[in-house]
Amino acid sequence: QVQLVESGGGLVQPGGSLRLSCVASGSIFSITSMGWYRQAPGKQRELVAIITRGGSTNYADSVKGRFTISRDNANAKNSLYLQMNSLKPEDTAVYYCNLATWIGSHRDYWGQGTQVTVSS
Repeated sequence: QVQLVESGGGLVQPGGSLRLSCVASGSIFSITSMGWYRQAPGKQRELVAIITRGGSTNYADSVKGRFTISRDNANAKNSLYLQMNSLKPEDTAVYYCNLATWIGSHRDYWGQGTQVTVSS
């Protein structure tokens, strides 16, 4: 069983920074990508940033230049991070960690989410 645990959310003022972390554990094989998604109240879940097995990254236009995704795969760790700078009120959402695998078919794993609130 695969588990993803996020941390690092909280309340921050506009212009501030937060760093989200996600630790994956369990029987993890054939990772194709890891990423961060977010869901604001009344809206659909959307991709924030993704990093592939090969290290390529992709960002939503709304966060380019402000957010940075990174990972740590050393020593069999599967940790994912999201450095968020210059936060805006519209970044307020629940942020979810995602791990995608491919073993004959695609499968997604999700964390429980961490709340990020940007408000003065």
